[in-house]
Amino acid sequence: MKCCASLNLSLHHKSDVTGLYAHLTGVPKALLPGVGGKKILDFWWETVNTRQLFSEVYLVTNADKYKHYERWATANDFPVENVVNDGSTTLDDRLGAVADLELAIRSRQLQDDIMVIAGDMLCADQNFDIAQVIRFFRSKPGELAIYYELESGEKSYTRGIVEVCPNTHRVMRFFEKPQEGVTASRLASVVFYCLRKESLLYISEFLIQHPDVNDRTFGKFWEWLINEEKIPVYGMKLPTGFQLIGQVGLSDYTKWLAHYSSKQQLSPSKPITCRSFARVGLMGNPSDGFNGKTIAMSIANFWAEVTLMESQTLVLLPHPLNDPTEFGSLQDLFRISRKEGYLGGLRLLQATCKKFYQFCSEQGIALSKQNFTLKYDTNIPRQVGLAGSSAIVSATLKCLMKFYNITDNDLPKPIRANFILNVETDELFITAGLQDRVVQVYEGLVYMDFNKQLIDERGYGEYVPLDMSDLPLFWLAYLGNPSDSGRIHSNVRQRWLNGESTVVEAMKSFAELTDQARAAFQCKDWPRLAQLMDENFELRRSVYSDDCLGPGSLKMVQLARQFGSAVKLPGSGGAVVGLCMDTERLVEMKRAFQEAGCVFCFIVPYDPSVQGQN
Repeated sequence: MKCCASLNLSLHHKSDVTGLYAHLTGVPKALLPGVGGKKILDFWWETVNTRQLFSEVYLVTNADKYKHYERWATANDFPVENVVNDGSTTLDDRLGAVADLELAIRSRQLQDDIMVIAGDMLCADQNFDIAQVIRFFRSKPGELAIYYELESGEKSYTRGIVEVCPNTHRVMRFFEKPQEGVTASRLASVVFYCLRKESLLYISEFLIQHPDVNDRTFGKFWEWLINEEKIPVYGMKLPTGFQLIGQVGLSDYTKWLAHYSSKQQLSPSKPITCRSFARVGLMGNPSDGFNGKTIAMSIANFWAEVTLMESQTLVLLPHPLNDPTEFGSLQDLFRISRKEGYLGGLRLLQATCKKFYQFCSEQGIALSKQNFTLKYDTNIPRQVGLAGSSAIVSATLKCLMKFYNITDNDLPKPIRANFILNVETDELFITAGLQDRVVQVYEGLVYMDFNKQLIDERGYGEYVPLDMSDLPLFWLAYLGNPSDSGRIHSNVRQRWLNGESTVVEAMKSFAELTDQARAAFQCKDWPRLAQLMDENFELRRSVYSDDCLGPGSLKMVQLARQFGSAVKLPGSGGAVVGLCMDTERLVEMKRAFQEAGCVFCFIVPYDPSVQGQN
């Protein structure tokens, strides 16, 4: 692949009322001095100067500025013979951007894929991974146009605007500096393109059809290419912070200087810490894996917390308890391994990072090359079905999104839940459903409908946050020494896939119970909710054998019912959640659970609308 940079423009000083930049009048924009003397072009040269990515790099300029770039090339070990002079000296005899590119292709006899970059493009984050751009380009059967989302103060009529299909990433329309109201899109195209060698002939065809130099812009070229349906054009989104120096450009230039001045003075960026909370399934589970409906709630009692710190290399730190690397003896290793297995959280961090990079590459989101260190902590009990694994994945994803400026538009909440599930099922082969991931993304009390038709049509179900005011006091108990809860699913899934009527009808009944529970939450009919919780457990027991539910879970259910409390399994097993309407008996029940060797606590619901809640 070849790389060509267009470098013809220079800074004007008409808007410089201070006179601070008068000495830069006529200096090519790409050679404007930055912090520490580093020029804009220096950033791009560092980025593309990787021989494994590009076989050759060319600069295209006019005769008026050629000497500037010749001197820069000599000082920066850039091949002077790769600076292409288009011979123009004024605006009147300029060739136009597309003609400049055609000149480089023709004069250097280029017969390869080409990346085109504007020399006057600025980026607040110069560390993005250009290799990722190339990989995305090669994964698509067409050309690639790079775009970014306009900042709030930027006007669409100052940029080329693209409309991009969010599913296919195909550029559907291109507008060259459209007037207000022409398009609702806020996606601005920049002169950062990838062209296939098979498409280079279209450049000559375009120039023949557009003899006027004013029409020989890249914007007009893309507009023509898309309208004529010559070849598909795909779009890739760049991180926030990309800017172009315009015809005047002084404000953008000064903002760029200020950004890098402050960046040099500031200490390394502050650590990013994110939490995700455990959840309890209050109704409908485990039908989330069977196109059913559920209601679940995130709880503040238990959480997973991930911290991301910028670093020179990418480091994943093992947890001292969950990922032990030192043991008192071989016997100590044997006992810990026999009890806890080999399933710490380090694999979750690694799998999330891998899947995140893959997702961004597939979705056309360019990432920074900045590195980081990840560490995690959690107080979620293991093997009791409170969604501990997905909480670590969810918290890690939050950190990565903040670090790389990935917005909710880039990764919407419903798709985020799918992402978390895919990390566990695709990468780590964990049997799981969507419920836990949805409630950890949305947080709070959430009604979820996993209707097959909805999921087949758009990839996700219907997720509705419910009012959390005046909730009753739920309680949670779990085994002090739980066994592996993963056995709970037994062969029910295969029976369901086989169309066994007992299982199919049970999953429909779970959905009906969930709709009734939603009504009970809305009416705050807590006795009715308690009744439905008991029905949920009995329905589950009728489908899953007692052996599958486990003697420990059944013992806790029987104990709760001795005190008149509603009770059910909040997850895959090893814990029970309940609702006791009798406050006095609730205290007695707590003591009974503790004497039976169980851990008992009152649930603290996590409400995302309450600011500062821990």
